[in-house]
Amino acid sequence: MGFCPCRGREFLFCKGESEFKATGLVNDHPPCNAAAPACPHRSSPVFFGVPRPALTPYSSSSCLVPTTNHPGTLTACLGLSCSTMQPAASTFPPDDEPLLEEPSVTRPGGRKPGDHPNGVYVIFFLLGIGSLLPWNFFITAKHYWAYKLQNCSEQAGQAPSDLRDYFESYISIASTVPSVLCLVGNFLLVNRVPASVRILASLFVMLSVFLVITVLVKVDTSTWTPLFFGLTLVCVAVVSGASTVFTSSILGLSSCFPMRNSQALISGQAMGGTLSAIASLVDLAAAADVTDSALAYFLTADIFIVVCIMVYLLLPRLQYSRYYLRSHQESPSPATVLPGGPVGDEAEPGGTAPLPSIPPLRPILRKTATLGSCLFYVFFISIIIFPSLSSNIESVQKASGSPWSTKYFVPLTSFLLYNFADWCGRQITAWIQAPGPNSKLLPALVLLRTIFLPLFILSNYQPRARIRTVLFARDAYPVAFTALLGLSNGYLGTLAIVYGPKIVPKELAEAAGVVMALYLVLGLALGSACSALVVHLI
Repeated sequence: MGFCPCRGREFLFCKGESEFKATGLVNDHPPCNAAAPACPHRSSPVFFGVPRPALTPYSSSSCLVPTTNHPGTLTACLGLSCSTMQPAASTFPPDDEPLLEEPSVTRPGGRKPGDHPNGVYVIFFLLGIGSLLPWNFFITAKHYWAYKLQNCSEQAGQAPSDLRDYFESYISIASTVPSVLCLVGNFLLVNRVPASVRILASLFVMLSVFLVITVLVKVDTSTWTPLFFGLTLVCVAVVSGASTVFTSSILGLSSCFPMRNSQALISGQAMGGTLSAIASLVDLAAAADVTDSALAYFLTADIFIVVCIMVYLLLPRLQYSRYYLRSHQESPSPATVLPGGPVGDEAEPGGTAPLPSIPPLRPILRKTATLGSCLFYVFFISIIIFPSLSSNIESVQKASGSPWSTKYFVPLTSFLLYNFADWCGRQITAWIQAPGPNSKLLPALVLLRTIFLPLFILSNYQPRARIRTVLFARDAYPVAFTALLGLSNGYLGTLAIVYGPKIVPKELAEAAGVVMALYLVLGLALGSACSALVVHLI
């Protein structure tokens, strides 16, 4: 069977085994006449969320292509001639058309395997946990860092210390600046270096650096605390860069699979924060010595990174994975779907055109501008507040000396609550995906999150030197604010980052995943800088 340049386009509402199920076309797709003159519609932009056409019988040799006549028009391409048709009205509002659940690829004569028993879903969930595990373990070990940096104070743990009091802001800056550089490099290498090389290399770098951090737990750094602080920031920078390459690469890889796997990856990221917070609480309660607690804590991270390496090596061995990865490799090149690029008929029959060394950035940015801006602002607000502001909000009952108000208040109400709410928000997207990618409600909800800034500033943040007013002087207020912050971060951020790779041609999906990760990291970078400014102004 010859190669059809019209196949594999995601605007076809492909679901399951029937390639044209939603359009009423049968799963019978004889080869197009590749030697025919170029169809003028094939070089036009691909429309996503196209309304369903009426169930009209078509010639068995026809195939649907996008048309430039009208945004809601599909074209039946019949060899040398094209005839347009008007689709029936959609049952969805224009801004809320559902995204495709699965890549629109049907292998001739082959049956699509199922993900039984959800092996690939679980693997992406575990990889999601591992992608943000380094960051979560760094920021959650607040008591350990305070212990290590206490020698910078005149009185250990009592007098103000710039290194200790603003440590979260410093590691936020140290982590996001190299992340931006690594994301740019990853985008440039996305078609030059295989994803497997980028993913495994980044995992081994994270493991190596975390082993160094684990060894330093039992080393007495009291005589060289500033040097230990600098070494810690270097480790944070290296780990964050490697984590960024891993996260963006695995996000691009997940775009080759049905959307539920992308959702599993992102949901796993939030679960990683929840597990790190739980591990911190358990170690804090079980170990009398801070260093014993930290040793068990960082060993847990080392073991889980090894688990991530093992499950990633297992991924291509599963039949379900091989099906989608092979389909992705056999798809047309990006040039065949870009406006003004070579037309699909120029592809060799039975083969694909080679990918350019660097993916075309302009069409990706144009398609993902709104969603990318939403993703940027979601994490911009979140990183300003968490953990720099939220982890320094103290219980108003701290003077009572109870374990709740002194030892467990911050780990529970800041780290555990935020990460659990974030996970819940991401998990909700598995059942509810609204508003849609083109809805104006999504940017409005994202901008509405700005109100969290004054809410946290006017809570019982300590120490405070300039803004003396504490408007929300009850422990219930920061608890409610943190829950809403995490829930909105997980839900809105997941929608934006999952929609991004799905609204571009699937040949550009991996590169679009890297671009969306770039929006995310830029939000974290600018938010980290602003968080350091905000905490010094309070």
